[in-house]
Amino acid sequence: MPSRKSLFLVLCVEFLVALGAAILTIVAMPHFDIVTNVMILNSVSILSAVFQVVAQCLAKEGKCFIMLPACSIFLIITGFVLFAISYLVFESSLEIKISICLAIVGAICVSVNWWENYSTLFAVSFLEDISRDIAQSRNVVCIISSLIRILVTSAVVAAYVPLSGQEWKSVELVFETVVVSLVAIQLISSALCHWFAVVACKMHALRRCFILPMYMASITVLAIFLVPVMVRLPESNQNFTCLENFQPESSDEWLRLMLNDAIRTLNARDIVVHMKIGGLACLGCSALSWWLGLVLSTVYIWYLKIHRIERTQDLFVRRTYEGAFMEQSMLLNTRFEIRRKIKNLRSIETVKVFLCATMWHETYDEMMKIIISMFRLDKYRPKTMDQSYVENDVEFEFHIYFDDAFKNVDNRRHANEYAEILVDVIKEVYITFSEEDPCMFKPKAALPPQKIINTPYGGRLEYTLPKGNLMMVHLKDKTLIRHKKRWSQIMYMYYILGWRLNRQYFKEFEESKELDTLKKRLKKDSENTYILALDGDTDFQPAAVMLLIDRLKLYPEVGAACGRIHPTGTGPMVWYQKFEYAVGHWLQKTAEHVFGCVLCSPGCFSLFRGAALMDDNVMKRYTTKASEASHHVQYDQGEDRWLCTLMLQQGWRVEYNAASDAYTNAPQDFKEFYNQRRRWGPSTMANTIDLLGSGELTSQRNSSISKPYILYQIISMAASILGPATVCLMISGSFVFISKMDKNVALVLAIVPPTVYLILCFKLKSDTQITIAAIMSTLYAFLMAGTILSIIGDLVLQQTFLTPSGLFLIGMVALYIITAALHPQEFSLVVYGFLYFICIPSGYLLLTIYSIVNMNNVSWGTRESGGQAKTTAVDTIKKKIMNATCCKCPCLKTEEQSEEIIPAETIPQREHEDKLIPHQNAWIKHLQKKFPWDESTLPSDEMDFWEELRKKYLEPLEENKEQQEKIANDLKELRNRATLVFFFCNALWLVTTFFLQAIGETVSIKIPKVYPNGTLATTEVFSIDPIALMFLLGFALLLLIQFVAMLYHRIYTVIHFVAYSDTEMKSYRKKSQQLKFVSEEWRLAVDETVGNGVLDDGNWSPGRNKEFKRYWFRSGVPFVELAQGSQEIEDFY
Repeated sequence: MPSRKSLFLVLCVEFLVALGAAILTIVAMPHFDIVTNVMILNSVSILSAVFQVVAQCLAKEGKCFIMLPACSIFLIITGFVLFAISYLVFESSLEIKISICLAIVGAICVSVNWWENYSTLFAVSFLEDISRDIAQSRNVVCIISSLIRILVTSAVVAAYVPLSGQEWKSVELVFETVVVSLVAIQLISSALCHWFAVVACKMHALRRCFILPMYMASITVLAIFLVPVMVRLPESNQNFTCLENFQPESSDEWLRLMLNDAIRTLNARDIVVHMKIGGLACLGCSALSWWLGLVLSTVYIWYLKIHRIERTQDLFVRRTYEGAFMEQSMLLNTRFEIRRKIKNLRSIETVKVFLCATMWHETYDEMMKIIISMFRLDKYRPKTMDQSYVENDVEFEFHIYFDDAFKNVDNRRHANEYAEILVDVIKEVYITFSEEDPCMFKPKAALPPQKIINTPYGGRLEYTLPKGNLMMVHLKDKTLIRHKKRWSQIMYMYYILGWRLNRQYFKEFEESKELDTLKKRLKKDSENTYILALDGDTDFQPAAVMLLIDRLKLYPEVGAACGRIHPTGTGPMVWYQKFEYAVGHWLQKTAEHVFGCVLCSPGCFSLFRGAALMDDNVMKRYTTKASEASHHVQYDQGEDRWLCTLMLQQGWRVEYNAASDAYTNAPQDFKEFYNQRRRWGPSTMANTIDLLGSGELTSQRNSSISKPYILYQIISMAASILGPATVCLMISGSFVFISKMDKNVALVLAIVPPTVYLILCFKLKSDTQITIAAIMSTLYAFLMAGTILSIIGDLVLQQTFLTPSGLFLIGMVALYIITAALHPQEFSLVVYGFLYFICIPSGYLLLTIYSIVNMNNVSWGTRESGGQAKTTAVDTIKKKIMNATCCKCPCLKTEEQSEEIIPAETIPQREHEDKLIPHQNAWIKHLQKKFPWDESTLPSDEMDFWEELRKKYLEPLEENKEQQEKIANDLKELRNRATLVFFFCNALWLVTTFFLQAIGETVSIKIPKVYPNGTLATTEVFSIDPIALMFLLGFALLLLIQFVAMLYHRIYTVIHFVAYSDTEMKSYRKKSQQLKFVSEEWRLAVDETVGNGVLDDGNWSPGRNKEFKRYWFRSGVPFVELAQGSQEIEDFY
């Protein structure tokens, strides 16, 4: 609630504005002509112009900035004077005099409405405090304002009717349909106008799509009224009285009403009827003066600087708009900034982004993807370049945490083959990105020395990248520090947020700096520190990162943001996952974002806010060691989802950005896929149950998680649990369609195979289970393909598609095709929809059984990839770098590649570690043979930090046989309970369906058969049981809800992407001078090589020219300029 003084000021201002608007529109305007009524609305800018003059005078920035608002004041006052003259001199009456006074007073009262736009510019603490208080209580203020407007307007109408000599009966005689239609048109058009105006500003189309249309609105409205009248005016008698009873030839009622109303108001003016030049001149000049006054009072908007992504409250002062003064309110409500002689943008807070990739046994190609992506960002935001050419809003730093990077060679610690491959990859990419010279014939420059450091957790490699940004490779020794992904994440969270962020403030505190000031700065820095979590095979573009950064910068309550993940690879399993990922993002992820918030931001490409991770019960609880069976499933099998669950429970929001694309490798064979989903399925369910279990408390803390959203998640969870039974019913229907057997017999036949598979999963090894699932999946795929053909054949046989199965099939296909069409870059994925459909029994029946029965297996397995030889040379790297020219980005990721379930690896005893200590630097000597390393050491305080962190959270887990046996037994018990719950729920669903089908026609719902031409069959009906119909309608409703959410999300994704594209193009234009230099240097390079005879072989061709384009790309010139330069060089030769 606002304070008393703020509430009193709001009441007074809103009363004046409501009174002025009601008097002007209800009391005064009916006595004026159409020209006056349209143009007098522009006069409400008079007090805004006065406030601008005062603000500029107080700012003392020069007289030149005061002239325009001062001229605006003069023009508006002149308009009032000419307006009064046009009536009082030529057609004076008491009623007109009163109306003129009321109109002027009403316009001035309305102009008070935008006082907040200038309240903070007068250096008056009273106004600043009130403005701050109102901003914090904006919702309450809007409600109070609306109530006052309604009450004051009603009071003015109630007083005006008897005072004007009218009777209430005459008011009631107004045609009801016309009034309702006018109100509806005004409400809808005003709301749409406001929305489109806001969107135009956010898309950086400020001048062409906001300012100019708003300026021209009143002139256009006036033309719409007057032009049809002037066209129909007879040439022989230029007088409007002849049109008094004009009936337009058109049958449109709206045109007749509009023309008659315009003619009536014009005929009421003596200066119009008798064509008095003086009066008409006063009328026209007053209208022009008001319009010019509005233009000059809002000319500051032309110079308004908009950041790439802006909140509505940062663009407009008031949340509401004035329906009667639409274009005027939108212009005057735009935030005013004092113009200064020295132009300076609104302060841009620099955010620091730490890219943290976790690696293990990635292949050469996988490492190449992530390293090239990091070097692209280094080029995109250079640290050493002249800051006049680059934005300073983001700083990047790169970290790689490499698990199990060492091996034992003759009791000496050496970097293993995977670490060596990583060093080779970084070296090759570094060389490629370091070549600035466009001439490809000069010798390659030597690499600058980099640092290599021995650390308490293993070792560190520090690179200074070609453009000045820092990259650190943390090599983890599993005998010194705990391995696996979650513990690597804990490493970089505590290092970046606990050490790097807090250390400088702790030093300042030791220097006796003020504690409160340091806390505020630390809080601000934690909010502006982001961590981009990556996996070792993620491929992305700089645009993908910037789009995620925009989400966190725009909304301070957003703790994490993720984007669109694209699985890569070849083969049927990858094709299946491409469509699965697409549907999951198109519909499910967008529905979560729109109706609540995203439940999982995957760790392969997600941006986290430092303040969110540092919140209570997030980062600290994330360090919890699994001590119970459920912990192993929730904590270690799906650490990304658990981290998001902790953030959501603390009140942070997780968002999804569909324009931020990331690419990651997907499992390419059946075994890999099943092992991956064996981890994901139970972990997802465990975290969702945890979130729903604390739903009451979470909904109180987190405004994004409402009770309806919790209900939506409960329904989704129920649908997931009943998935196997639903698939069995689908298979049963397939049997009925294909072989026309009895429904109950078909249901029994559909249940038997999965039941047998469930029993076998308890008896057989996991590899055998997967083999059986693969065979059954193939058989089910043939069955589903036959079902589709049978449904199509049944539609032909029934001579109508208006059957339950036909409508469902056609509706599903249409919905997915429309959804894909709204994602044009991904539309080709619909071709995989058929494969996805025939694999439904495998993905939602067999895989569910396999995941639940193997829930007790909590090992991640190990990659089956050795240290593969390099399959690509430097030329291949260069080719990959060329892909940076496209603006595609990656963002969601599949965590592992080839996996094999093996017993959990035990950690070697500490005695072995002690043996290696005398030779712990052997790895440094070994790697120095591959790269020019300068050996260095950690500062003593950082060394102490790592030692303390390792001892507190990250020491390797000691082997405990009794504890392992207890956990194994507990996991089996948890598996048995989960299997029982799943079996009971699905059995209950199937048994209920069985008995309903056994009862038959008694409880079946009869649906009449309808032919495509709309006729009803007299004797034929369709029978469907109630549960099936309920499920069908429920599933269709769920899809429809997700579809609506997708439409909403697509609109705002387009707005964000257009705004991003516009700002990036502007940054390129800043380098226009650089382009001239680039073009000249390019020509000189070609002249030099040709003049030296290097290419003087008579074979110069456009193909040879491509070599120069390819090399010049690495020079740091943006892609837009590169395209221009390429055309210049081709034209030159």
